[in-house]
Amino acid sequence: MFLLQLYLVLSVGSGAKAVIRVKRAVCVLGCGSVAQAILSRGHFGGIVTVNVGFASAVVMAIYVTGGVSGGHINPAVTFAMCLFGRMKWYKFPFYVGAQFLGAFAGAATLFGIYYDGLMSFAGGKLLIVGENATAHIFATYPAPYLSLANAFADQVVATMFLLMIIFAIFDSRNMRVPKGLEPIVIGLLIVVIASSLGLNSGCAMNPARDLGPRFFTALAGWGFEVFTAGNNFWWIPVVGPLVGAAIGGLIYILVIEIHHPDPDTDFEAEQSEAKPEKYELNVIM
Repeated sequence: MFLLQLYLVLSVGSGAKAVIRVKRAVCVLGCGSVAQAILSRGHFGGIVTVNVGFASAVVMAIYVTGGVSGGHINPAVTFAMCLFGRMKWYKFPFYVGAQFLGAFAGAATLFGIYYDGLMSFAGGKLLIVGENATAHIFATYPAPYLSLANAFADQVVATMFLLMIIFAIFDSRNMRVPKGLEPIVIGLLIVVIASSLGLNSGCAMNPARDLGPRFFTALAGWGFEVFTAGNNFWWIPVVGPLVGAAIGGLIYILVIEIHHPDPDTDFEAEQSEAKPEKYELNVIM
């Protein structure tokens, strides 16, 4: 693991190192909110604390790494940024590798912190399904009624909304979110999406956040059934967000971005607005 981290850091500099560390923190704090809710059987948390916990972890992560790596903690977002020319493709494998490595390390850290709680929760058993299941602390799993087709559509739509609005947030020619407030707006966005689209399968929207911890649980005692559970559900939170990210970015560009007025037209309009009409009151009484 050290050699992989060293390779990533040497490849893209401090950006990858920051991504690894902050992705680890996101998984510890985000999945930690799930662990607290499940292991306390709802006494110390629930759906609200989980959604707010994950969203807040993302906000803090973007604040920490925004100036170094652009706050990239989600392969779906990184993919969309590369796809639409907002980031160079050569950085993609390194950033995504750092994101997965950080998520895996975060799951391992959380496992260590809550080891005693996990062992006592189900009499020393690490279960994937049932009342005493704990695998979903680390990765998402589908509701019993959910088909794979519906699960895929669920992830595509959720991530589509995520990327559409992220593109809007960072579009300087749209509403111009004040600099420094972008992470908070993204956090609110995650709360909204998770609160409305989280029932089916937990609303992962992030391949690294799901697959990295899933690999860890496979090695830590839950077994490789974590990949076959839910009718081989594991690939849905990996592929679905990538498709949704591409669709969301494309929709924003086609529906909004390319229809912005020409910058010269904007300047002329601002100049004309700056000149008061003959009878315009320019003093507020």
